[in-house]
Amino acid sequence: KYCIQCGSELDAGAAFCKSCGAKVGGQPQNAQATQNSQSSWQQAAPAYGAYPSDKNKIAAGILAILLGGLGIHKFYLGQIGMGILYILFCWTSIPSIIGLVEGIIYLTSTDEQFYTKYVKS
Repeated sequence: KYCIQCGSELDAGAAFCKSCGAKVGGQPQNAQATQNSQSSWQQAAPAYGAYPSDKNKIAAGILAILLGGLGIHKFYLGQIGMGILYILFCWTSIPSIIGLVEGIIYLTSTDEQFYTKYVKS
């Protein structure tokens, strides 16, 4: 049997280590201090979904799918120039196809990806 504090060999039936004086069968001092500090420390809960924006990816996705040909989703996201461009070319139905694809991309992206790519820029 060995001392958990210093690692020296213990005598049979000894209550204390003759090298360092640690109590036999007790916790090492460092482990006890670690245990005490862990019990008093609480981890803060992560803030999921706490993006500083009022833009919703579901609303943007639905707007893009239903009214993508008019660029309504671009106006919603604050991209006014792109919204005007969609309106100018709505007669070609190309913005409708692009809006459908963008709506699917919005709805399938994670909140973090949507925020960093479409809202933050």
